[in-house]
Formats: sequence, C-alpha cells, structure tokens
Amino acid sequence: MPRQPVSHRALIGAVEGTLADFLAAQIAALDAVDPALGGFTRTARDLVMAGGKRIRPTFAYWGWRGVVGTTEPVEAVLPALAALELMHTFALVHDDVMDRSATRRGRPTAHRLFAAQHGDQFGDSAAVLVGDLCLVWADQLLARTAAPPAVLVEVRARYDRMRIEAIAGQYLDVLGETDPASWSVERALLVARHKTASYTVQWPLAFGLALACAGRTDLDEAYQVYGLAVGEAFQLRDDLLGVYGDPAVTGKPAGDDLRTGKPTTLLMMARRMATEAQLDELAVAGVARQAEIIAATGAPARVEEMIRERVREGVAAITDSPVRADARTALVELAAAASHRPA
Repeated sequence: MPRQPVSHRALIGAVEGTLADFLAAQIAALDAVDPALGGFTRTARDLVMAGGKRIRPTFAYWGWRGVVGTTEPVEAVLPALAALELMHTFALVHDDVMDRSATRRGRPTAHRLFAAQHGDQFGDSAAVLVGDLCLVWADQLLARTAAPPAVLVEVRARYDRMRIEAIAGQYLDVLGETDPASWSVERALLVARHKTASYTVQWPLAFGLALACAGRTDLDEAYQVYGLAVGEAFQLRDDLLGVYGDPAVTGKPAGDDLRTGKPTTLLMMARRMATEAQLDELAVAGVARQAEIIAATGAPARVEEMIRERVREGVAAITDSPVRADARTALVELAAAASHRPA
C-alpha cells in the first residue's frame, strides 16, 4: 500500500516533537554552564512552543511534497521544517520589542516577561538576546537536515534570502512609523511583501521545493506567484485583525497598529478614501474612534476585496502548475485558511 502524506495534525506534532527534542538538549547544555542560563533558555523554549499555527513549516512541507509525492518519508526534512519556526520566533520576539506589544498568542511577550524580573531595560535586552538565540538555533537545526550537500546549499540560499527580505521589510515597517503621513498604499504593500509574504508563504514554499532536489523552474515560478499573492492576503487579513480582531481570538491587543501609528495598507487605504473631514478627525481621534472612521471610509471592504483578488491569483497559479494533485488541494485549502482567519 502506498504511503500517504501525513495529516496536518501529524505534521504539526512531528515538527513540535523535533523542536522539543532539540531545545531540551540546548537547555541542558546551557544549564550546565550556569542555572541563570537554563532559566533564560527555558523562557526561549516556552516562547517557541507556545502554540501558533506553524504556517511556515506547513507551506514548506507542501512545497516539498508537491514534488516528491507520497512515498518519501518526512523524517529526513523535519529539522529543516522545524528550523523555520525558530526563525519565526526570532522575528516575533524582535517585532514585539519594536512595537512595544504586551501580549503574543494570549501570553506576555518576551520583553514583558523579563521586565517583570529586573525592569524594562533588562526586559528589552534579554528579549533581543532570546531572538538572537532562536536565529542561531534555527541555523543549527537546519544543518541537521539529511540531504546531499548540493541540496543543502540551495536550501540555505533560499533560507538566507528569506531572512534578508524579512529583515528588510521589518526596517521599512519601522521607518514607516516615523513618518506615516508620507507613506502610501503602494509602499505599505511593499512592506507586506517583504516583512510577511516572503517569509510566511513565498520562501517557505521555495525552501520546500529546494529540499525536494527538484530544479523545477516551472514549479518554482508557480510557487513564487502563489506565495507572494497568498502571503500578501495573509498580511492584509492581519491588518484588519489588528484593528477589528477580538484579542481573545487573536492573542494580541486590538488597536496596536493604530496606537503606534503603523502605516498599514488598511490605514493608507482609509486615508486615500477619506473625506477631508474624516482625515482631520482621524489625525486627532483616539483608537476606538479611528477604527470607526476607517470603517466609514469603506477601506475595510476594499481591503477584503484585495484579499479575495490575491487568493484568486494564488489559486490560479497553483491550479495551472504541474504540482502533484494532493499538494494542489492542500495549497488551495491553505490559501483560504491563511486569508480568512477568525476575528
């Protein structure tokens, strides 16, 4: 009987098991140096293991499975898939410090956890170090992938591109907060492509393709189109949830983007569509009132349409591609799940 692809639940379990085993060894090694380091690394572990949708390993898995088919066992590529979660934790922890976010996944953020021990300056410093450590751990775990050297070189090249684009997007995101009045819808979308789309969907898919040792330029192009479109849809949904989402569901405070003045696509679209009176009030209103004004401009409905347009584009790219049928079905379902998260 042919082997079947692992279920989504089994995949997540396998990724988390790989992470748990790897992190247990890292904690033991540092705990032996100094008990304080053991506590530090346990906090890092808890942040990595604190739930989350494991979207990046999932996209990478289907990028790989779309080529290798159903007979290839997943165990050989699990370190590579799990490494993406460590990189993701690095990005989240640093992002939370920059945005001064209080919660993540319904729990205190890293800098808040450490600040409770020794104050805000210590909290920020320790959180930055947690993020750095997770990035180093990601490199270590990726190096454990059982693949030929030539494959690992190509996988690493795509992994590095993913990291560079995420950091570039994060810088533009921070830059936008310094002068949001000069930002635009187009530049907000540029930030979304680099900060989110590239390392959430686009490059994880390409990463999975490289793991398959494919050299398939036709599929690579389809993955790139799908990844960029669905990744942008994911970020646009995040923009809406950042203003109108329920913190009990999203795990993050509502209104943080408005509170910090982040020039998201939603806010830039609202400014483009607003009347002069709405623009004037938007500049001085509190967070709750800003959310009402943005809704009144019609911007949320336009962003919803932008999400639908991108999902259609991504699904079309994968439908017309030579990807295996089971992977095509999974990627179509993932496009819907990534772009229609509950509020």
